Amino acid sequence: MMLLVSLLLSALAVFVTAYILPGVRVDSFVSALVMAVVLGLVNTFLKPILVLLTLPINILTLGLFLLVINAVVVMIAAALTPGFTIDNLLWALVFSVVVSIVGTFLGQLT
Repeated sequence: MMLLVSLLLSALAVFVTAYILPGVRVDSFVSALVMAVVLGLVNTFLKPILVLLTLPINILTLGLFLLVINAVVVMIAAALTPGFTIDNLLWALVFSVVVSIVGTFLGQLT
């Protein structure tokens, strides 16, 4: 039950963030729900590999390169999700930051 609530809150965070940002478009709440699932799967399986491969760059930038990795992960998830588009890497970076903030706020409501 808690997994379903978490998934719905993530989808709501994606939907609200897409409404706020002009460079991000989502067709429907179902697309936002699919994006939340795909983003969770990509974060679970692909992101640790990317972090490991870019470890020297992360050390040199004191972890700031993780923001770029987050943006790349969002771009990959957007490419796999029908009905969800992001204009460029900068909007993906802003999307990843804003969806984290909105998701944290929505998580505090439960």
